[in-house]
Amino acid sequence: MPALPDSAAPMRAAVRYGILGLLALTVVASVIGVLVAGTPGLWGALLGAAVGGGFILFTALGVLLTAKLPAMTAGAVLLGTWLLKLILAIVVMVLLKPLDFYSKGALVLTIVFALIIVLGSETYGVLSQRALYVEPENSDDRGNDAP
Repeated sequence: MPALPDSAAPMRAAVRYGILGLLALTVVASVIGVLVAGTPGLWGALLGAAVGGGFILFTALGVLLTAKLPAMTAGAVLLGTWLLKLILAIVVMVLLKPLDFYSKGALVLTIVFALIIVLGSETYGVLSQRALYVEPENSDDRGNDAP
């Protein structure tokens, strides 16, 4: 019997491609931010990549780390981490609002592009992997009544 694909491989690929997409976006957004707004553009791009990319990547990491847990436990953990991420993102935005060392335009655009690019990269990572839809039955598991 050929080796079966690992059930966690699609999520590992999603995280890997998501990180690569986020790194590429961070470099491009930083360069564009510096060219358009100088140092504040750089800070806006870096903060936007951290907030937007981190928000999405932590979800994929949570799914990967809870893959072996029972469905109810994994769901509870993912819901709790999603709520924590949402609260953390709001707190970061509230703390950044009165500050002026970064470009707000670069921040917002980078967050939007980070969400799109990281989600797209993760989707590509999942779809590019082979995954089982059913668990194959071993011949030992069938018992004596099998032909």
